[in-house]
Amino acid sequence: MMNRILITVVLSVFIALLGVGIVIPVLPLLAVNLGATGFTLGLITAAFSVSRGLVQPGVGSLSDRWGRKGFLVVGFFIYGLVGLLIPYATSVFHLILIRLFQGIGSAMIIPVAMAYASALSPVGQEGRYMSVINIAIFCGIGFGPVLGGIFADLWGLASVFYMMATLCFIACVLVVVNMPASCPGDGHMAVGLQVSMRRMMARRRTMGILLARFSTVLMMVPTMAFLPVMMAPWPDSSGLQVGLVIAGRTMMNAVLQIPFGRLADKHDKVVLLLLGCICMSIAIFSIPMASTFMAIMGLYLFLGFGEAILWPVLGAYAAEEGRTHFGHGTMMGVFNLAMSAGVFTGAILAGVSMDSWGMPQAFRITAVAVLVLSLIAAVMIRTGEHSGETVGSAS
Repeated sequence: MMNRILITVVLSVFIALLGVGIVIPVLPLLAVNLGATGFTLGLITAAFSVSRGLVQPGVGSLSDRWGRKGFLVVGFFIYGLVGLLIPYATSVFHLILIRLFQGIGSAMIIPVAMAYASALSPVGQEGRYMSVINIAIFCGIGFGPVLGGIFADLWGLASVFYMMATLCFIACVLVVVNMPASCPGDGHMAVGLQVSMRRMMARRRTMGILLARFSTVLMMVPTMAFLPVMMAPWPDSSGLQVGLVIAGRTMMNAVLQIPFGRLADKHDKVVLLLLGCICMSIAIFSIPMASTFMAIMGLYLFLGFGEAILWPVLGAYAAEEGRTHFGHGTMMGVFNLAMSAGVFTGAILAGVSMDSWGMPQAFRITAVAVLVLSLIAAVMIRTGEHSGETVGSAS
């Protein structure tokens, strides 16, 4: 039964993220057709991130008490409705409202799916179980834009959103048919979000894990949004090359999840955390030096390699904390809030840096910020463990 639950979670997340990835190349086009400016395009993106970030911790905490299945079903259903609603938007304001609604749906999917995987993972195997969820996320996001481009070219923009709706409703049915409300052992640590947050803030190890999650996603927006602008002046540069660079990074990350998940379960996680952060920082710092397609491809593959080391390590840390202190849903909700905050902060940091000192400096400042904050996080985790905050200690 446990294998069936995990398979259903992974397949559902993959299908849902495939549906999400499908709209990535076409949503900005639809927004521009409705009169969006650069500022309102940013608002459309921010609306999703803000609503998702604010709702995630509450959803995670409630899923520890009420069970997880209902949240997943509602989340997938919301995503399906979003796919049906977007083609009928008649203004940018409508798109912003729909994206706010979509963010609420997202808050019910990824943290809850991660909580399922966290609850199912045997002690000592957290890294490999969380790496399986990561594969579903990366493959869905990675393959989605390719399918979205094909559907848009063949059948128009609206067909892409209808396909998103279809995929998410399929995921909804899979969850209804195959998932139990909760996993064995869920709910025994459900003490409420406020109490859990106070306990988290009192634990150096937990705060170090959350800081590590925050710092390691600071580079998400600049490495995605700045890439097409940076490559545009290069000879023979094309949209296909940009897509290949992004896909190469994503696939590198996905392919290495299982082996690095096993590595995270067997070796010192702090050492792996530092190794991954150093690789990422070197890659980000070096990106402005690239001037050819092969050079940028190599750097993004190296960036994906560094990320592949980190994701299972941080997922395993979060699973350990959820099991022994806060409840799986609560921990994954706050863990994903830290990620959303990091993406938002990274976008602001990179944008201000680029406007003030240029794009090359934006990459370099981001690289330094990732490395410095990750070092601080590693020290917090290690000193927390040495001070008696062991994985199994009481809060």
